[in-house]
Amino acid sequence: MSQAKTVPVTLDVDGHEVRVTSPDRVVFPEPGLTKLDLVRYYLAVADGALRGAAGRPMVLKRFSKGLDQEPFFQKRVPENRPAFIDTATLRYASGTSAEETVIRDAAGLAWVVNLGCLDLNPHPVRAQDLDHPDELRVDLDPMPGVDWSQIVDVAFIARDVLEDHGLIGWPKTSGSRGLHILVRIRPEWGYTEVRLAAETLAREVENRAPGLATARWWKEERGESVFVDFNQNAKDRTVSSAYSIRALPDARVSTPLAWDEVRSRRPEEFTVLTVPERFRAIGDPHAGIDDTAGSLDALLVLARELNPAEKPPRRSDGSGRRASTMPLIEVARTKTKPEALDALETWRSRHPDAAAALHPADVLVDGMRGSSSLWYRVRVNLQHVPDAERPGQEDLIADYDPWAGRSASGGGTSEPTR
Repeated sequence: MSQAKTVPVTLDVDGHEVRVTSPDRVVFPEPGLTKLDLVRYYLAVADGALRGAAGRPMVLKRFSKGLDQEPFFQKRVPENRPAFIDTATLRYASGTSAEETVIRDAAGLAWVVNLGCLDLNPHPVRAQDLDHPDELRVDLDPMPGVDWSQIVDVAFIARDVLEDHGLIGWPKTSGSRGLHILVRIRPEWGYTEVRLAAETLAREVENRAPGLATARWWKEERGESVFVDFNQNAKDRTVSSAYSIRALPDARVSTPLAWDEVRSRRPEEFTVLTVPERFRAIGDPHAGIDDTAGSLDALLVLARELNPAEKPPRRSDGSGRRASTMPLIEVARTKTKPEALDALETWRSRHPDAAAALHPADVLVDGMRGSSSLWYRVRVNLQHVPDAERPGQEDLIADYDPWAGRSASGGGTSEPTR
């Protein structure tokens, strides 16, 4: 959301004054939605949005330079925050800490949208207990080539696994291609146990739906399946919460569903223009979620019964890093997604025969979370290319370094973001 010279608007939101700067700036050109439209959208669905985000520390994902530019991630709350914005101090595995934003009400929603936030990214903990999550998050992430019906099939299998272990799942569209299932749990377990429970759930879903679902962490090994992304339950990870606007041209919304809607509805139906009327007509399908907190005991028993997940082989160069079991090559590292896609097309033009043999899931374009923004890595899995026709590893077409200019302690290992 780049700066524009329009007169600010001050809104009275439940007795709090919220100043909206550049209210007429068009954020979504395709539907013609302005910044003020986005604020009014969140106010229209505030009860539902706050059910997922209120009282939780959140990372501010700010699109300050517009929809077509990469956002930056702000962990620390802005200094000049209003009195109705609370904070909580989170401590990270790296040894650092950050005083993060905690919203409590509709005024808080309007305030974060004015900062350039489209989606809401709360942690799975409440501000009063930062060590014990009260939400387990099931992220069904489809690989390229996977259609909606397969995602739905996996969602119902995940629901069955949850119910078999005494838990209730609440589905919502991710706002992109996948589905999320939210599970309220009692805040009695730490992050390590919650992640183990989520991984166990993922492995059991894979066991019940081989070929349809996978719990394999390494992307090149998943094939055309739905990845049950258990790592979204690791400490410091966040996902877009209910009623979040996603940065897609149609202003799509991550929308709660009832289970009897999951097979018949499609993600593209739910946008900033359509969801408020749905909310007025039927209310929030997740209205009862906070009354269903369950126990992880049964999933943790299953974790002990399953053999430990297979660990990948390590490289022989002494680095200790994983050695891929697939014929994988890296093509590029870029600052933006368009640059990544351009690099991929350059590689395809250099190797047309190999490119023609690739399956959709063989092309891996990952958004990697850096220190405060995303960067992109492009890889190609040559498993479907005949051995004699496989290109070797070449110099990267682009070699962006997201850690350039930073101290060694300021960097770290990037992970793909969902």
